[in-house]
Amino acid sequence: MFSDSIRLASTELLERYRRAGLKIATAESCTGGLVAAALTAIAGSSDVVERGFVTYTNEAKEQQLGVPRLALLSYGAVSEPVARAMAAGALRESLADVAVSVTGIAGPGGATADKPVGLVHFGLARHGHETLAERHVFPGDRDAVRAAALATALALLRRRLD
Repeated sequence: MFSDSIRLASTELLERYRRAGLKIATAESCTGGLVAAALTAIAGSSDVVERGFVTYTNEAKEQQLGVPRLALLSYGAVSEPVARAMAAGALRESLADVAVSVTGIAGPGGATADKPVGLVHFGLARHGHETLAERHVFPGDRDAVRAAALATALALLRRRLD
């Protein structure tokens, strides 16, 4: 189901989190659960993956993760403030130690002049640390954008331990 590189990255990530005694939560929009799926495709992942949230709509982001309505109205779902709030909310609403969030425009529709297809914002929250955010614009079609977002989310989780 996943490429060899994603399976290897997921396996290594799980092992590093396992050794550190840390649990992960995911908060996903445009990836629709791909990050959680890639991690849980690896046998034994249940001792690291605490839970995943798929919050595709603004209402889900508000209800499940506590993303402020004002942030959604002011900046839009695909924005740094919302990515940060999603990660912080996943951390708050779970028993995880680290949470990653993904929100973007995978296409082919939904783009605006300020927010092109391929724009993806990431958030990364960890107890006792500042919530990080990254912005990327990935080339390609919907599948390519989602695949790049998955790989980037795994890389962010890895870097959080470095």
